[in-house]
Amino acid sequence: MKAFDLPRRCTAEALGTGLLVATVVGSGIMADTLTHDAALALLGNTLATGAMLVVLITILGAVSGAHFNPVVSLVFCLNRTLPARDFPAYMVAQFVGGTAGTVAAHLMFALPVLEIATKPRAGPAQWFSEMVATFGLVAVILSGARFEQRAVPWLVGLYITAAYWFTASTSFANPAVAVARSLTDTFSGIRPVDLPGFIVAELLGALIALALMGWLLRPEIVQKSQPLKAKS
Repeated sequence: MKAFDLPRRCTAEALGTGLLVATVVGSGIMADTLTHDAALALLGNTLATGAMLVVLITILGAVSGAHFNPVVSLVFCLNRTLPARDFPAYMVAQFVGGTAGTVAAHLMFALPVLEIATKPRAGPAQWFSEMVATFGLVAVILSGARFEQRAVPWLVGLYITAAYWFTASTSFANPAVAVARSLTDTFSGIRPVDLPGFIVAELLGALIALALMGWLLRPEIVQKSQPLKAKS
């Protein structure tokens, strides 16, 4: 099977990240419009995001690896799955795609093209939540790629669906998505001033997962004991 060239892979990363952000932001706007129940709005946001991840990873995974996330690309760069020379291009594509996703969501709902978010998301609990969320995401990806490659789209989609609800931060777990969400003053927004804490926490979570899973998924060769020879 022939590998895709870098322009095609970066286009896939930008497209995937853009559609992911459009889903996160757009479903948040829709949910907030249709209900004043915060739990129901979050549920709508959750289901749309999880479903879209399954679709995007399935259709674009064979093209670019379907990272859609700078920390995932960093992890694959560090474990030598992604060539280091390709990492900057992947990262730029993801951030550009994420911003385009916010723009698309705003245009679909007749909002200003870009806004500055005012929703506060800060504090130790939020940062720890992001570290846990990103740790889990990277662990799921690495384990899935090692044992059940075909199941990775579902594993990631289901993990993010769950992480929306068990983390205080609703599981951004993605610097490109976080930056894109700082450009919408809607249900899914995050104040730009809160971004550094989130991004640092996401990086830490990803690196801890890489270190732990690198050890956990590397089986040791067990030496069989030699049978004792009978004395003549």
